[in-house]
Amino acid sequence: MKSTRAVFTKQAKDLLRNPAVLMQYIIFPAVAFLMTELVAKPNPDIPANMFVCMMASIFAGMALISSAAHAIAEDMEKKSLRFLVMAGVKPHQYLIGTGGFILIAGAVVSVAFAAIGGFEGADLAKFLLVMIAGVAASTLLGSLIGILAKNQQAATAVGTPIAIILGFTPMIATFNESIEKVAGVLYTQQLNVITNDFDANFTKAMAVIGVNIAIFAVLFAIAYRKRGLAV
Repeated sequence: MKSTRAVFTKQAKDLLRNPAVLMQYIIFPAVAFLMTELVAKPNPDIPANMFVCMMASIFAGMALISSAAHAIAEDMEKKSLRFLVMAGVKPHQYLIGTGGFILIAGAVVSVAFAAIGGFEGADLAKFLLVMIAGVAASTLLGSLIGILAKNQQAATAVGTPIAIILGFTPMIATFNESIEKVAGVLYTQQLNVITNDFDANFTKAMAVIGVNIAIFAVLFAIAYRKRGLAV
C-alpha cells in the first residue's frame, strides 16, 4: 500500500507540473460546454447533448492514451522506474499508482461532462460507468505503450496513431456496417454506442470494455517482466 501511494503521489506531482497534459483534462469539457451553449441549444435541429457525447467519447477513448504513455515512458527514460523496482515496487503497485491519478482525474472530468449534459437517474449512472470504464481501458493501453517504448518520443510516435485509429473508428463505423461489425470488439466503439444511446445494450458494452481492460492488464504485466523490471 505504501509503494502504491508513493507512486501515486509522484505521478500526481509530475502530471500537475505538465501544462500540456493538464490541458487535456480542461479542453474537452470546455469545448463541449461552449458548443452546447452556443450551437446545440440555439439550434432545434441539433441534439442537445451531441457535443457532450462526442467530446466525452474522444476524451475517454483517445486523449488519455497519450497521457498514460507519456507518464510511464518518462519514468523509463529517466530511470525512475528502475529505482522503484529496486525499492520493491510490484507491477500491479506501479500500475495502480501511475494509472490511479489519471483514472481519478478522468472520473472528475466525466462528472463535468455529465453536468454539462444534464444527465439524471439511470442515464447518469450509465454515462459515468461507461466513461470510467473507458478511461480505465485507455489508461491501461497507454501504460502498455509507455512501458514498451524506448523513450517519450517513441511513446508519442506510437501512441498518437493508435489513439487516432481507436478514436475515429467508431465514427467511420457509423457509416459502414462492415467496419461496425469489426469495431464491435473495441472498447472505444462500445463507449461511443452507450454515450450516444443510453437504451443500447449496456451489459454487452461493459462486457466488451471489461475484456479489453483484462487484455491490456495482462499484456502490461508481461511487458513489465519482459523489460526486466519484475523483482
